[in-house]
This record gives sequence, structure tokens and C-alpha cells, in this order.
Amino acid sequence: MDVASVSHPEQALPAVPETANPNWLVENRELIRNVKSIDATGLFGDGRELTFGLDRETRKPVIRVVDSQTNEVLWQAPPEYVLRMAEALGKTGR
Repeated sequence: MDVASVSHPEQALPAVPETANPNWLVENRELIRNVKSIDATGLFGDGRELTFGLDRETRKPVIRVVDSQTNEVLWQAPPEYVLRMAEALGKTGR
């Protein structure tokens, strides 16, 4: 699973699609700033980071709270079992 930390906003922004809305980059920069402000408040605790990524198999977005010292996933949405169910359903064509 690819996960980018919000502490590095340049990693959190995906490449702009060629057919993207002109406001796409501006909207995403604002989102990144808002998430960084939430993360900076310590809402998740000291040494914890809010991260975003895509599950490799399902290409679904994943949000995690990760311990920055141990890289342990403390919380994830959607949970791993939901992603695996979506993957299994996608392989059966349903």
C-alpha cells in the first residue's frame, strides 16, 4: 500500500491528470493545508501522523494514523478486512 505523510505535502499530491479541472491543484493544496493544520494540533497525539494513500490492489483511498517512531498503524479507514473483501469481490466480477 502506498501511503504518503502529510508532513511532506509534495508527496501527498498525486500527478495532475491531463483532463483535470483547472482548480484541481488549488483545491488539493487547500486540502493538504487543512490536514496539516489538523495534524499540527496534536489531535492524534505526540509522535503520530495522519497519512493518506491508495491500496495497491483495490485503488481505494486509505487514511491512517501512524506512530512515527515505530511505523505502527494505530488506526485505518477503511479497515484492512474491508479492502480485502473489496479486492475479492473485484476479482469475482461482482
